[in-house]
Amino acid sequence: MGTLRLIVGGWLALSSVSMATAAGDLAAAVRGAAASGDLSLAERQVRSYRQSVGITPDLLEAESWLARAEFDERQYDRADTYAMETRKLAVEMLAKSGHADVPLPPLDIALGAAIEVHAQVLAARGARTAAAAFLTRELATYRQSSIAPRIRKNLNLLTLVGKPAPALDVSHWLGPKPQPLAALKGHPVLLFFWAHWCADCKAEVPILARLMAEYGSKGLVLIGPTQHYGYAAGGDETSPERETRYIDQVRAQYYGALGGMPVPVAEANFARYGCSTTPTLVLLDRTGIVRMYHPGAMSYESLSEQIKRVMRSASLGTTKGRLAKRG
Repeated sequence: MGTLRLIVGGWLALSSVSMATAAGDLAAAVRGAAASGDLSLAERQVRSYRQSVGITPDLLEAESWLARAEFDERQYDRADTYAMETRKLAVEMLAKSGHADVPLPPLDIALGAAIEVHAQVLAARGARTAAAAFLTRELATYRQSSIAPRIRKNLNLLTLVGKPAPALDVSHWLGPKPQPLAALKGHPVLLFFWAHWCADCKAEVPILARLMAEYGSKGLVLIGPTQHYGYAAGGDETSPERETRYIDQVRAQYYGALGGMPVPVAEANFARYGCSTTPTLVLLDRTGIVRMYHPGAMSYESLSEQIKRVMRSASLGTTKGRLAKRG
């Protein structure tokens, strides 16, 4: 009887996996299993769906989540296997659809993640040049698609630090009028890319306010680029003009502590800096060189240390310059 119960129990477990993933949201089920640390369950969900339903965009999105989960566990071979299979199947599916270079949901999520994970695996193995070259090729292919900012983000993570900061489009703004980055040479600059719907961005406000109270008098400049997303409160579609008014309402309600922060409003800025993640924080030194590129929220301690490092470098450079003149 014990053996029979085990067999029946196993069959019921497999059946429940199959029914849950075939009838519901496969990607959500896989994400949940991966988040709980049960990658074997996530893999069974994917296999079961593939056997019963076949290769679909939903399957590829789920496989891309598996690739990310395996990468987080430093299982680079398994992560890359899932990533490259997902990319191959997504490209084939796009070719058949007639939209080879403009993937639509959920294929955009699957393809974007697959490209990201493969590049991350290459970089983790020490092949950063190869990773950057791969991302550059993919960006050229998907430059006009929704996954371009994600590819650019990963490329920036590999290459942007130590390079001159891309120019900002400051032709439209909220709050104080922003200056072009070229006019801010001599000041460290912190760029805070945010979105009106982003809870993590709102949570970053007291941290930024504290940092500006400490470093604003020492020359630090804060600029907060944002962009239109095509919707406003409740996710309702709206025009750019109405969304701009909504963004300004959000700015007044949640970003009042940063009232002196200029807010350029332009999609081009997010594309140039690869801001598929909000917030994204970018720190420039006094010469306009990027010294930190960080997709995601940061603690006060982490961000403060980065700013101190830029401030110390600037002070050291000034001191050396004065000594050279005296000599």
